Amino acid sequence: MKPVMNGADVIAQILKLEGTEFLACYPRNPVIDACAEINIRPILCRQERIGVGMADGFSRIRRGKQNGVFAAQQGPGIENAFAGVAQAYAENVPMLVIPAGHEPNRQHQRPTFRSAEVFAPVTKWSAYVSEVAELPHALRRAYHAMRTGKPGPVLLEIANPVYDAEFKGVLDYRPVPVLRSAPDPAAVRPAAKMLLAARHPLIWAGAGIHYAEAGEQLATLAELLPAPVAATNPGKSAIAENHPLALGASTRSRPKMYATQMAKADVILAIGSSLTKTPFGPTVPKGKTIIHATVDAIDINKDHRCDLGLVGDAALILEALIDEIDAQRKDGNAKALTALKHDIAAEKKAWQEEWAKQLDSDETPINQYRVIRDIMRTVDRDHVIATHDSGSVREQVLPIWETTRAGSYMGWGKSTQLGYGLGIIMGAKLASPDKLCINFMGDASFGMSGMDIETAARNDIGIMTVVFNNAVMACERHVLETSTAKYGALDIGGNYAKVAEGLNVTSRRVDKPADLVGAIKEGIKTTERGKPFLLEVVAKEGYEFSKYEYE
Repeated sequence: MKPVMNGADVIAQILKLEGTEFLACYPRNPVIDACAEINIRPILCRQERIGVGMADGFSRIRRGKQNGVFAAQQGPGIENAFAGVAQAYAENVPMLVIPAGHEPNRQHQRPTFRSAEVFAPVTKWSAYVSEVAELPHALRRAYHAMRTGKPGPVLLEIANPVYDAEFKGVLDYRPVPVLRSAPDPAAVRPAAKMLLAARHPLIWAGAGIHYAEAGEQLATLAELLPAPVAATNPGKSAIAENHPLALGASTRSRPKMYATQMAKADVILAIGSSLTKTPFGPTVPKGKTIIHATVDAIDINKDHRCDLGLVGDAALILEALIDEIDAQRKDGNAKALTALKHDIAAEKKAWQEEWAKQLDSDETPINQYRVIRDIMRTVDRDHVIATHDSGSVREQVLPIWETTRAGSYMGWGKSTQLGYGLGIIMGAKLASPDKLCINFMGDASFGMSGMDIETAARNDIGIMTVVFNNAVMACERHVLETSTAKYGALDIGGNYAKVAEGLNVTSRRVDKPADLVGAIKEGIKTTERGKPFLLEVVAKEGYEFSKYEYE
């Protein structure tokens, strides 16, 4: 450490102690150079929302044990970042945002933008730091907030004079540990009894499974009961979806067996999920008995009446339930497990046969499901992290893409900002550089954030971006009928492969299904060299979705 440090140095040193590997940022903020001096790599984005997304994706893949950080300029920089932080808040992602801030004597003068106040509704905790001596304490509180209870973004607005102010004394800072809580044993016993008494138990798995790294325990409990596993949108890949008890995940669309098994269930164990009502996730059917296991007690009985609540870390809850069920069970479950696996396999086979005409289509413009099929067959999904974007592409990819490893998909959508997937897939690649990281986008999404693919090129972030170019905002077709008929309001267009080429990104534009596999293989080789690749697919409008109701 420097013998004499200013505020920016203090922040950088603490970020280093907390394991920060890179700083997503956009100038001006003095902490950027301070971080660079001690070898924390700055990655400058083209637009602040994507910088936030990079920090978001990194935090997801490191499961909140390490936290992505984004730094922004006061005023317009942090104003531009608001949408990204709002998205991270909706998804409960533990990341740190550090904007510069106006001096204390300007905080209450219009039109000063007071970040800590403005961002309070979309952060788990936000604060304004006006004294350099407060920095270690404020950062300790920030990391504690990110690493305990329900995760979420945290913001520290640092007044500009603080960055240059001399820090007196010795920096005495210790990294903040992740704190976990175990469930009340008095609640675990009746929960286990209810699950064992159920005729058709079902496990509803949310993103808390990812943060707890509890995929193995989840699979063990599912086989022990036995019970199928239905993941939420952000919970997708809670267990590998080629597991015989996995039903896949749900947004508005879902696999058919997901709907069948959800309708059949009498007791639902919802774990690692807030059970928040959202248009872009599954719904809890009426008349079900609900055991709600979550890290935050405030979510229990929030949107759904709960019959029994368990509060704690998802892994610790699962382990407690496994032990208690083993203790209470009086006979084996081999026949029931075999029968359930058989039922799910038969339902899955029938669903896949129903969708084979879409997946195997040779039509042009190209069917989006053919693209998904060919990518799944060509890549090694054991070494892939994938995500969708907002809009039709979410409804097409999420139910069809079958994960083969727990934690290998980033689902999102309680807020549904077009273009957000590009930032989080860059963050995922930075968190897991050995993985092939793929994001699927529509052309409308690319229009929102596509310029930041140059950020990937400039920083050697080897992602694969797949753009479904159907030249229309397809999701709105039934909404803006008059506007489109009279003025062509929904028609959009462009050659995104050429855009990518102009941004120093290797790209291919494919308009024939037979050319897809060759382009995918080229993309894999490009990313292996540490470079991004864009695959633009000239696609049909695409209004076929795997929508099956269970209410």
